[in-house]
Amino acid sequence: MTFGVSKNSNPITRNTMKLKHLLAAAVLWSLALASPAQPAQAQSLEEFEKNVTEFTLDNGLTFIIIERPVAPVVSFATYVNVGGANEPVGHTGMAHIFEHMAFKGTRDIGTTNWKKEQQVLAELDATYQKWLQESYQPVPDSARMDTLWSHFEALQEQAGQYVVNNEFSQIIDRNGGTGMNASTSADRTNYFYSLPENRIELWFSLESDRFKNPVFREFYKEKEVVREERRMRTESQPFGRLLEEFLAVAYTAHPYGRPVVGWHSDITATTMEDARRFYNTYYVPNNITIAIAGDVDPGQARTLAETYFGDLPAAEEPPPVYTREPEQRGERRFTIQGQSQPFLLMGYHTVAQDHPDAKALQLLGSVLSGGRTSRLYKRMVDEEKQALAVQALNGYPGEKYESMFLTFAVPNQGVGVDTLEATILEEIEKVKEGALTQEELDRVRTNARAGLIRSLDSNSGLAQALASAESQQGDWRKVFTDLEELREVTLADLQRVARKYLTKENRTVGTIVTQTGEPGDADE
Repeated sequence: MTFGVSKNSNPITRNTMKLKHLLAAAVLWSLALASPAQPAQAQSLEEFEKNVTEFTLDNGLTFIIIERPVAPVVSFATYVNVGGANEPVGHTGMAHIFEHMAFKGTRDIGTTNWKKEQQVLAELDATYQKWLQESYQPVPDSARMDTLWSHFEALQEQAGQYVVNNEFSQIIDRNGGTGMNASTSADRTNYFYSLPENRIELWFSLESDRFKNPVFREFYKEKEVVREERRMRTESQPFGRLLEEFLAVAYTAHPYGRPVVGWHSDITATTMEDARRFYNTYYVPNNITIAIAGDVDPGQARTLAETYFGDLPAAEEPPPVYTREPEQRGERRFTIQGQSQPFLLMGYHTVAQDHPDAKALQLLGSVLSGGRTSRLYKRMVDEEKQALAVQALNGYPGEKYESMFLTFAVPNQGVGVDTLEATILEEIEKVKEGALTQEELDRVRTNARAGLIRSLDSNSGLAQALASAESQQGDWRKVFTDLEELREVTLADLQRVARKYLTKENRTVGTIVTQTGEPGDADE
């Protein structure tokens, strides 16, 4: 299970995948045009649609089946349209915690006696809730808290006697499964893995069972795993701390300002009952999209979908996020002092993925920092040796709602973060003045297309790309139409969005500077 796209990547690298719709579009476009006899580009969507079957069950659950019989393998992607932005106040990290729960098995898998285990889990949660309630009292009764906690620990040990560790994943491994993982972002939670084509019914059985009947097995132990992830990815990583602080400063109202991994106090406050309410609200059929790609028979898939998922009860639409971030009234700045490598992080409030300016902002980020020939990399890393790394991207921390255009840089030895900031701002001003060339714009389009073909030309890539587009944008065809929209972006569009969004009043700047000498002293 991962928080973000890749278990081994840093937060900024993970979010270069915010260009995923562009990249996914390029792969599908290239597949549709693979044959010399293929019709013109304008017909590529029509050609690709011949291999796609889409249906929605009566309960609202949507399936996308992509026939790609190049190997006897099938990839599955389950996208739930819920992420950190949807979590109730006081329960940040909830989406991530539930992601972990989905790998704990079912009523039949992962336990030696579900009936007895269930009874212990119910008492376990009730005891924890009492302990939690006492801890929030103005003057907590420490003796009562100790008694409740001792009872809680005893129950947790008793519940553990029924657990068969990792049985769910072991079943998948024994049947040739690969790539089993999941991730949680501000916008969504997704689950994915691949199986041999003759094990497709196994997937339907396992996937439906774990989402129809969540067991919340080892819930409180897994919360501590999530807490440790927070320590490892945020508190122990200078850039993780900078990024978390940055979002908290940049967003004053919208939930994008809250950490997806959760605050410590919220992780503590979350109970099994809270998680069940979250599940009942968001893990409903009309909020789930499943894509299946590979050597698959659409007719068989539909029959299996009806058999295994058809009895999921229909539910109301989950509540939307109503809060909108108010217009920023002026530049915001903060500095973190510490014994670490200095960093610079700047961001500007921009738009959601469905806004007409979103594609121009995506390409602007690529023009500025996409590859060794980009403006920022060439000047700051190659020529002037100011930075060890520099990057710009649009769409962090999410894309569903109004998001941010970020630039970050790591200074070279002896270079201050103020120097990096001045250089980046100079290059942004050049864009505003119209200094970009058609060659630069064409290059980032070509690089994006090539990157997609290399990285996502697979069953798993196709399943995740289409499931993401359907879940987040309402139509898997957006992977095609997004590409067309990118082709329509002009140099004038890049100049216009730079002038409109990349302004001082709309800017948040965060830095880490190396602390030296007495506390409070810093040296950039």
